[in-house]
Amino acid sequence: MPLSYDDTQRLRDLYKVCVESQHQMLGYPVATDYDYRDLWSFFQFSINNVGDWAEPSNYPMNTFEFEQDVVEYFCRLYHTTLDEAWGYVTNGGTEGNMYGCYLARERFPSGMVYFSQETHYSVMKIVRFLNIDYQVVASNSRGEMDYDALECLLKENIDKSPIIFANIGTTMLGAIDDLQQIQRRLEKVGFDREQYYIHADAACHGMIVPYVDNPPMFSFKHGIDSISVSGHKMLGSPIPCGMVLALKKHTDKVSHQIEYIAAPDKTLSGSRSGLTPLFLWKFIRSTSEQSKKQRVADCLQLAQEVVIKLNQHGISAWRHNNSPIVVFPKPSEQLWRKHHLAVAKNTAHIIIAGQTTANPNRLHQVLDELIKEHRSLMTEKCVGEPVMA
Repeated sequence: MPLSYDDTQRLRDLYKVCVESQHQMLGYPVATDYDYRDLWSFFQFSINNVGDWAEPSNYPMNTFEFEQDVVEYFCRLYHTTLDEAWGYVTNGGTEGNMYGCYLARERFPSGMVYFSQETHYSVMKIVRFLNIDYQVVASNSRGEMDYDALECLLKENIDKSPIIFANIGTTMLGAIDDLQQIQRRLEKVGFDREQYYIHADAACHGMIVPYVDNPPMFSFKHGIDSISVSGHKMLGSPIPCGMVLALKKHTDKVSHQIEYIAAPDKTLSGSRSGLTPLFLWKFIRSTSEQSKKQRVADCLQLAQEVVIKLNQHGISAWRHNNSPIVVFPKPSEQLWRKHHLAVAKNTAHIIIAGQTTANPNRLHQVLDELIKEHRSLMTEKCVGEPVMA
């Protein structure tokens, strides 16, 4: 039975919203400068990457070989190999973070998770879901973990193996926690390397810091046990997705042979989209490493230009090195809702992604309105001040 006229109209209305909004999302990390039309033919198939891509499956409609290519790419990006690490394409950053915490809990059933105040909101859901004890660590004014506060909490819980949830780019401010500082504090308190676990949440910045000239510590060679990155934020995908990688000494402990699919499985979700690995694979294979690096450089350059322009007009904007997130005081609700800017407390931000560097017209419109509103507020403030005799 065909859809009714009303239902068809609802779809048309949704399509109109999508067309109007596709390249206008300045407040949220989403890349839309992709072209996956040559993959559309696969939407007619029930592709399911159930189980472990590294093993044969009794379900033939999968994209395992493409997923392996994607995992190999991220292994190189994060300084490890398929001999040392295993990972898979997830439904997004939250699943990757949950997987990392799950592995850590299996390693340290009585462990304690430490994460900063600026950590993504999903982590609180994860520790409750996995029933893990946790401590929220204070952050400094720019969103980075307070390492003195971490050290104090470690001392207070000396009998519990630490599970460190480190941010490689916080959600609102783009702060990167210092892996070297974290490990120094762990060592200072008395924990050996085999007594703790470090998971890195690199949702957005995981596709940025590997391509900058002077990157912070972020990878397996810097001491992490697992890492999660989003696929739809800086790469681009019409379906939310991500990648999680972890050392095999952790993932092998959660692998189980499943008779129903005649294959092992060590993922969280079991059935997984076979389309999202294709999207990531297409992006990886159709762009050179130099073009990926240039894309990142363009985003960072434009972000810095935004900071300069806002500062020139009296708006206190700033950003972290190697971050496309521009932070500034929260504007009026009318303005941040109109342009879909993300806000938290007294702060708002703009995130520069590939589509904005290609066409900055909407960005310039938002900046002009921010400056106009700021100028108006300053004028009202001056008018309201008493005149000194």
